Amino acid sequence: MAIAVLFFARVLRVASVESRPVEEAGTGRRRKSVNLALEFIEPIERESERLDIETAIVIGRSPECDVRLDDNFLSSRHARVANDSGDLSIEDLGSTNGTYVNQELVKGRVHLERGDIVQVGGVLFEVVR
Repeated sequence: MAIAVLFFARVLRVASVESRPVEEAGTGRRRKSVNLALEFIEPIERESERLDIETAIVIGRSPECDVRLDDNFLSSRHARVANDSGDLSIEDLGSTNGTYVNQELVKGRVHLERGDIVQVGGVLFEVVR
């Protein structure tokens, strides 16, 4: 019963984050001088912490990962996020629980847009400028 309640709480949290309006982009042109980054949504103790990605990072539980997180739903080497000339992409590294972008399972390498919600294990990020 407790697990079901926690699951539904997580689903509600993701849904509330995804329902937030994305800021207007102005003219619609991208400013390449400002790179995209990941910002923690959950865990709460890291909320609003920003991860700027220079080239690429690996997220997981292993001490060898660039971003090491203590989360039981993360694999040792869970996902890789790469900076492609200011744009971000993500790929799952064969994790047990998968990697999700906007609640869709990642297959292969996926391009990220500002406002996307990324989930690795029990950790949520938002793609920001």
